[in-house]
Amino acid sequence: QTFFMDDDVREKTRLDAVVTVVDARHLLARLDDSPEAEEQVAFADVILVNKVDLVNAQELFAVEEAIRAINPYATLYRTTRTEIDLGAILDRGAFDLERILELDPAFLSPEDAPEHDHVCGPDCDHEHHGHHHHHGHEHHHHDHHDHEHVCGPDCDHDHGPAARRHDPTVTSVSLSGGIVDPQKFIPWLQEVTQVQGPDILRLKGILAFPEEPKRYVVQGVHMIVEGDLQRDWRDSEARESRLVFIGRKLDAAALKAGFAACAA
Repeated sequence: QTFFMDDDVREKTRLDAVVTVVDARHLLARLDDSPEAEEQVAFADVILVNKVDLVNAQELFAVEEAIRAINPYATLYRTTRTEIDLGAILDRGAFDLERILELDPAFLSPEDAPEHDHVCGPDCDHEHHGHHHHHGHEHHHHDHHDHEHVCGPDCDHDHGPAARRHDPTVTSVSLSGGIVDPQKFIPWLQEVTQVQGPDILRLKGILAFPEEPKRYVVQGVHMIVEGDLQRDWRDSEARESRLVFIGRKLDAAALKAGFAACAA
């Protein structure tokens, strides 16, 4: 929140991204007993899933599934001893929502985003533009494990307790609609953040206002919210509004109803 609230810090620095390192071997246990661990995953723009050499493929799948349940928007990299090209984690522009949406228009709608067939490793050679990837699973070979196959989300055999699914209190809610009335939307968002602010870890969105040629971009942390008009809507773009909340114990039904009531 310091980057949002402190004028001196804002003037001299730029928040590029939140990078979180998680321990693949112990993350599921920490998610069960530490709210702070959940929050670190929820805040992250980039997550390094470290110590992948110490878990087998099924355990790694369970870890990544738990991360995606909390934060489907972060880019995941698998690492050993946190070895990674710094170019993958620096200059992400993760708090520049306009930049993210230019590169990945589906960023705020993960359910509509294309599936990728892997999670990025340190030697990944496909392009990264500071946007999220919704990943499946790839095979990893370990010297101390021998597996006949890699399990996917529909696998029906028993993985044992290490692959238990985490039931997070931190979740994400994605909202979408058409043109919204700023006289309804802004007071509603202010009320939501004032009442639920301590539980709202991140929010970000892009809104279409009636008779307004520019896109309204909003993002926030807890009760600190910023929004402004940015570039013009293009003729090729559908004028639609999208809003994402990541937080603890979010009332998805209430958020959807409130957002729907803001329609112009």
